[in-house]
Amino acid sequence: MKKIKISTAQFENKSGDKGYNLSVIERLAKNAAQEGSHVIAFHECSITGYTFARNLSKEQMLDLAEFIPGGASILKLTEMAAQWDIVILAGLFEKDENDNLFKAYVCVDKNGLVAKYRKLHPFINPYLTAGDSYCVFEIHGWKCGILICYDNNIIENVRATKLLGADIIFMPHVTMCTPSTRPGAGFVDPKLWENRETDPTSLRLEFDGMKGRGWLMKWLPSRAYDNGIYVIFSNPIGMDDDQLKNGCSMIVDPFGDVIAECRSFSDDFATATITSEKLTMAGGYRYVKARRPELYKDIIGKDHNSEQKVVWLNADKT
Repeated sequence: MKKIKISTAQFENKSGDKGYNLSVIERLAKNAAQEGSHVIAFHECSITGYTFARNLSKEQMLDLAEFIPGGASILKLTEMAAQWDIVILAGLFEKDENDNLFKAYVCVDKNGLVAKYRKLHPFINPYLTAGDSYCVFEIHGWKCGILICYDNNIIENVRATKLLGADIIFMPHVTMCTPSTRPGAGFVDPKLWENRETDPTSLRLEFDGMKGRGWLMKWLPSRAYDNGIYVIFSNPIGMDDDQLKNGCSMIVDPFGDVIAECRSFSDDFATATITSEKLTMAGGYRYVKARRPELYKDIIGKDHNSEQKVVWLNADKT
């Protein structure tokens, strides 16, 4: 496989304003292409906005959602990809002909839709339907997969996508800076964002501490390391509805090392050159080959009552 340059972006989206969000996606995609990137990835629901959807009715969700691939946003992404000769990955809400709603993430090139993935563990709105399949596709000869946000916290999803052939997994998120049962978690005060130019230090301490990047570093590099894959993590910066997000979109290599990361407070992207040599040099390559599925296939595949609790969804921000 040839080397490929991938960018991962962060930006402050506007809730429900697809025109604005697509304009930022286009600007960053253009800049990344001009700097030599072949691919750029954006965060979960980067086209539509995310957190505000927790309060939407089904009718409002259907108005916001689009058909894929026929919707206006996919056509616009295709136009961008063709104009700037770059592959674009971005997220939005999807609807089908039966008014089912999904959390979707798409890959688009100059010829149109390359891949579509539906989040397996959606929770931001009660009318969302869970996806029921994994997604593996090719970008410039590289086998790629997609897992959205919470999907990556269930480790079986990452291993399954790897076993289906993915060497690069795109992991779009809207995460961090929310309450949980974990010590040190919690919202970050929006006033720190408002004062980011005069007091960047206080904001950076919150963003990089256990509310944000400190938590991410507990698990994200291990997904790359254990599976011998490249991870493309994308996350918004700034206010998403009434919640502040800390960005730090990054690329992690098969050794679990962060090789590119957004470190500004602005709409931005970071780029890394992806090479095939690391795929077989890293320990994950050996670990995958050393598996003994006869020992645990019946344990891992055993039926159970799936339960998902999201602490921050109804948390008090006062």
